Amino acid sequence: MNGILVSIVVYMALMVLLGIIAYRRTSSIGDYMLGGRALGPGVAALSAGASDMSGWLLMGLPGAMYASGISSGWIVIGLTIGAYLNWLLVAPRLRIFSYISDDAITIPDFFEKRFKDTKGVLRSFSAAVTLIFFTLYATSGFVAGGRLFNAVFDIEFVTGVIILASIIILYTFIGGFLAVSWTDFVQGLIMLFALIFVPAIAIMATDGVSNALDTVRNIDEALLDPWTGQSLIGIISLFAWGLGYFGQPHIIVRFMAIEKLEDIKTARRIGISWMVFTVVGAMATGLFGLAYYTQQDLTIDNPENVFINLSDLLFPDLVTGVLLAALLAAIMSTISSQLLVSSSAATTDFYQKFFRKEAGDRELVMVGRITVILVSVISIILALDADDTILNLVGYAWAGFGSSFGPLILFSLFWKRTTRQGALAGMLTGAFVVILWKNYAAYLFGTFGTLYEMIPAFFLSALAIYIVSLVTPPPNEVIQREFDQMQDMVKEHIK
Repeated sequence: MNGILVSIVVYMALMVLLGIIAYRRTSSIGDYMLGGRALGPGVAALSAGASDMSGWLLMGLPGAMYASGISSGWIVIGLTIGAYLNWLLVAPRLRIFSYISDDAITIPDFFEKRFKDTKGVLRSFSAAVTLIFFTLYATSGFVAGGRLFNAVFDIEFVTGVIILASIIILYTFIGGFLAVSWTDFVQGLIMLFALIFVPAIAIMATDGVSNALDTVRNIDEALLDPWTGQSLIGIISLFAWGLGYFGQPHIIVRFMAIEKLEDIKTARRIGISWMVFTVVGAMATGLFGLAYYTQQDLTIDNPENVFINLSDLLFPDLVTGVLLAALLAAIMSTISSQLLVSSSAATTDFYQKFFRKEAGDRELVMVGRITVILVSVISIILALDADDTILNLVGYAWAGFGSSFGPLILFSLFWKRTTRQGALAGMLTGAFVVILWKNYAAYLFGTFGTLYEMIPAFFLSALAIYIVSLVTPPPNEVIQREFDQMQDMVKEHIK
């Protein structure tokens, strides 16, 4: 236990140190929120990946594999395709267009400047969506962290949540976007190491892949059947998670921060390679963890703890601590990104827009830091009362962003005829359909109502954007000229 504690303390100290170093390079609100658009391809790629995956990667996915077998893997296919298309289609265009549109530094800021919304309606609504769903999203991370500390150190769930929150708040508070991106990069490397190392040792401990699979097959052959327990609606729902990538502010803001357009292709290759290795490793952890537990005649209270338990059973304390630091990395990287985007929404999209237009950089950075604390407190309070699985908590927020912002991001970047009214209609439709479908569809539509809420919400949002844009006056010449300029730069710089 002392070895575990040493490893985790060293890891947390490193995160804080990176925050302090980033603080020295943060002097303006642009630095705090977007790092001065100076990210290299490796940092951008791993930062996007680490902030994406959260505790779901090392707890939710292995737990699903442990409990249900490889039929849980459909979600991985959808996510990988979605992530690749996000890098391919959205990244170059958003990096260029956000700069052309008066150097927009947040997603709500981009929507307002892209559509020349002088009334601030798009900015206000998108900022509200950001704050609401990121508060829920961060809740899932704090739940995962509290469970980790409870399982490893046998401390109260509440205490574990507070410890985790304190460290995340500290380095996000002082270092802003650079601190979050640099720590994400380190955390991404740690996660990659852990998800290669743990399943590899688990395979060795079960006498090889063939023997492990035989063990799983003896438990229940259905565990190795990709169709077991899956309906057509279920498989479509899992695939549909990939749609959510287009609208996740904490991921696509990394695209806006890449320094050179030519680096996007390199970043895409790094990011997708990282993703493939980590998700396959997470699936293997759950499946071979089940084989190991069965061979050793062990039981597990919560399948989502299989990575934690394997790390404890198979390795010396010092190595276990490093592996558990990987789980902390997954949790912390996502929460810190969510807190920072929430902070940017509250600061530039509410405070500066409606209360203090003349506020200077020092004042705005301080407001951003205060928002980090406030959002954290609300998320912690919600986490203390959460009784849902990590995957379900993440799924609700993922659908909220994917449906509210995803279609609009795509239309903004690919259809010049998109109007401000269409943009607002799409966001409203996406957000409200997610909430209504999540809470009432099962009662109204029976089995069909179990369809993942993002599917009807995403496509109805897209339909609303298209129809309303067609029946409203076309964008003015300035908007169309900026769109054409973006298209020309894409053709020139992105091969």
